[in-house]
Amino acid sequence: MFPRRGTVRWRFTALYVGLFLLSGTALLALAGLLAARSTRVSEAVPGTVPDLGPAAGPALARIEQLQQEVSRLQDTRADQLLLGSAVALAVMAVVSVVLGWYVAGRVLRPLRAMTAATRRITADNLHERLAADGPADELKDLSDTIDGLLERLEGSFAAQRRFVADASHELRTPLATIRASLDVAVGKPAPVAATTLTLAGRVRTELDRVEQLLESFLMLARAEHRALPDTGRLSLRAVAVRALAARAADLGAGRLTVLDGGTDDAAPAAGTDACAPHAARAAAASGPAGREAAAVLGSPTLLTRMVENLVDNAIRHNHEGGWIRVTTDEDGATVRLTVESGGAVLDPGQVARLAQPFRRLGAARTGTDGGSGLGLSIVAAVAAAHGGGLDLHARPAGGLRATVRLPAAGAAASGAAPVATPLADRPGGGPS
Repeated sequence: MFPRRGTVRWRFTALYVGLFLLSGTALLALAGLLAARSTRVSEAVPGTVPDLGPAAGPALARIEQLQQEVSRLQDTRADQLLLGSAVALAVMAVVSVVLGWYVAGRVLRPLRAMTAATRRITADNLHERLAADGPADELKDLSDTIDGLLERLEGSFAAQRRFVADASHELRTPLATIRASLDVAVGKPAPVAATTLTLAGRVRTELDRVEQLLESFLMLARAEHRALPDTGRLSLRAVAVRALAARAADLGAGRLTVLDGGTDDAAPAAGTDACAPHAARAAAASGPAGREAAAVLGSPTLLTRMVENLVDNAIRHNHEGGWIRVTTDEDGATVRLTVESGGAVLDPGQVARLAQPFRRLGAARTGTDGGSGLGLSIVAAVAAAHGGGLDLHARPAGGLRATVRLPAAGAAASGAAPVATPLADRPGGGPS
């Protein structure tokens, strides 16, 4: 019934009980004082007793005896009154604990409602407000102050996202101008010096990296802004199959092996998968009886980019001769896409921060790998925009496991256990 010690409600309850006990004790002391006073008033008034003669002796003795009995009776009644008052005070002290707890809860109910509403508001729903109703008191002022803070935060977040998107758009024009000027300079009929051609090649490479970075900025801003350009039904499994097929050259260059199987923590044995024909890869993208596997609803553009970033991350941050494993599973309400890769043992604390922009690990993640440092940030933003999330875990045997959770497309909860589905017949590290 009672929460942990130290809460405001508990302190209010203790305050109420303490005040009740203090007032009850004072009332009990006052009652005892009045009882003692009434006893003293009932005593015989001092004075001179007239001499009534020998015949009045027995009567006076009887009167004194009756006075003593009345005094004892009054003392007994006073003691009983004090005892009954003490018992009543003890009983009411217990009752005051319950009443104090209830009253404190009623007083703090608006504060608890504001706390729960504030916890629900994140960077993704800053448009929500507490909008507390009631009299113009301190709690209403607190609610209005929090709403004002949320409004300022919403404006700051929106301005930041607009700046990223606008800056990315505006920078495309000078980049295109630089590229065109470079093409004109090296495309002249006159012979061009070899150093100029080498420099032009380096500039083109850097321009490609800058354009990739700008495209990543735009994608990240669009995902964080929940701006879904198009919406449709998409199979994450089919997208993963196409992403692996499109990167067969990169897999071969790194001698990477695409493995089948579950997601155990043991290092899988190396092997070489053969390149599969297009029909086999298409069949692998469907579930039993032709059912579309790992289907979700959302933006095909953003979801495709999300899957491609996961595959690119597994290829780029792998070691030569390593392995990649991509699996999907669904439990009726949630679809999961898991991409695992081998490599060095990673720090779990640093892996948890990889979803932040420009976060890299180790020497292979210093920016010399051709990546922009936004790949996993885009994955996390796209997943959040579709009501899901990204989980990153360092494998005990080395490497990274990235799992995306998304709501299934119109699937009713069937209670069936999740079944992992490897992407079989995929392009591997060896030649076909």
